[in-house]
Amino acid sequence: MPSASDIPALDARLTALSAGDRLRWAAETFGARAGIGTSFQPAGIVILHLAKSLGLNLPAFTLNTGLLFPETLELKAQLEKHLGITIEDLQPAQTVAEQAVTHGPELWKRDPEKCCGLRKVAVLDQKLFALDLWITGVRRDQSQERSVTPLVSLVARPNHTELVKLNPLVDWSREQVWDYIRSHQIPYNVLHDRGFRSIGCAPCTALPTSDDERSGRWVGFNKTECGLHNRPRPQ
Repeated sequence: MPSASDIPALDARLTALSAGDRLRWAAETFGARAGIGTSFQPAGIVILHLAKSLGLNLPAFTLNTGLLFPETLELKAQLEKHLGITIEDLQPAQTVAEQAVTHGPELWKRDPEKCCGLRKVAVLDQKLFALDLWITGVRRDQSQERSVTPLVSLVARPNHTELVKLNPLVDWSREQVWDYIRSHQIPYNVLHDRGFRSIGCAPCTALPTSDDERSGRWVGFNKTECGLHNRPRPQ
């Protein structure tokens, strides 16, 4: 496990590598304690395909909030068949109906931060105890907030222990991602063909309002992140 003092040199080393070699480093260094977290955004799909095409044993998981578009659930099934993989389906402690009883109906309309916390962040919190390396599809050109995202960093689990977070496509552009998907004929979410860019839970996803990929998320709220990637660094 690298320490905080190791991260600058590791970042420089991995920056010089291709995305595939970054994933190869992840598999060779962390083995079964590495995992790809995906919500089936285009970059996440590329990561899944790269790992499979390189023969890397990197397990994948997704957070199934119970509020996903039917098209997203269909894509999960298509990718599992196309790539010959199983993507672990992680679900919140409460169903949407149970949450409505506890917190009131349609919590996402009143307090989307709390809804994301219950249906996404708390679920990931538990999964991270099984990992030492968390791989994501975050890219710098997705939004202003993500423009300074590091390639590799240390982040905290809920108990303040640390793990490594790797964003192997952090320096890829939207065009590079889509060129890869098209050239390899990988299934993708058909909602993209209808103008959607960043696709999350159905009630909180709309068409983008600007060139910012994430401008269609939580429209009407001062919110652009669900909280998964706002995880604090270890103290």
